[in-house]
Amino acid sequence: MKKNILVIYYSQTGQLEDIVKNIAKPFEAKKEAYDITYYNIQLKEDFPFPWPGDVFFNTFPESYLQIPKEILPPSEKILNKKYDLILFGYQVWYLTPSIPIISFLKSEYASRILKGTPVVTISGTRNMWMLSQEKLKVYLRDLQAKLVGNIALVDRHDNYTSVLTILRWLTTGQKEKSGMLPAAGVSDEEITGSVKYGEIIERHFNNNDLNNLQPDLVKNGAIEIRPFLVRVEKVGNKIFTVWSNLIIKKKEKRPLLIKFFKVYLMAAIWIISPVVLVLHLLTTPIFWFKRQKQKRYLQGINLK
Repeated sequence: MKKNILVIYYSQTGQLEDIVKNIAKPFEAKKEAYDITYYNIQLKEDFPFPWPGDVFFNTFPESYLQIPKEILPPSEKILNKKYDLILFGYQVWYLTPSIPIISFLKSEYASRILKGTPVVTISGTRNMWMLSQEKLKVYLRDLQAKLVGNIALVDRHDNYTSVLTILRWLTTGQKEKSGMLPAAGVSDEEITGSVKYGEIIERHFNNNDLNNLQPDLVKNGAIEIRPFLVRVEKVGNKIFTVWSNLIIKKKEKRPLLIKFFKVYLMAAIWIISPVVLVLHLLTTPIFWFKRQKQKRYLQGINLK
């Protein structure tokens, strides 16, 4: 009897769709063994792409506070089928799983689809995904899904270059290299090469050995932890908590506060972030063992 595989994702630019479909290729190659279904999450009122700048920043408070929007229902075929494995692709918006992903997870459909099912999470991001994954772990736990693996593909360029290229991509639609700036996002080579992770997942799944999947994925480069960026994420979450709650509560001042937030965010990236980097480097000898322990935890799938 064929095993049922569901691939869930939301992709504005098409990058994440390419990633999850490449990872699913080893399952597609064995159609006699697997029945594969793709579920592209769709909002009733979707976000524009490319993003107008004001819309992009105006999305911040709802993104960070995980306020859902209405999604279009999955097909009855998806809702009425029991899956043996789910590949769950997601993006990160403002250090949090994107609004479309949160909207699905908070919908009435999520439990019906995810409950009791092994899940491999797959993210395609600029570079900061670690604490967003921690938030996603909580949702999966509460929905009684079984997280068995995680893959995080990122832009390999330095933090500041990737800020410029991602803003160019999101606001103009241009991903390709231009001038002195490289192409944005996860490299084409890495996206194409992600099929190797699908081969690892399929092998463990076929051998009923999902308990040992994540160490194998980590060994093969599926997870890169940059301790400096973990520190930036922790600081960012504290700051975003203050800003998001302020903007939501002060509705009458929202347009003005969004403008202030935009200025603050750019200043944080270009001024505060380098200071955090220097402090991180200076304290490396002191916190070496603590950071190594943290790295091992973030490479794993367990929830503290």
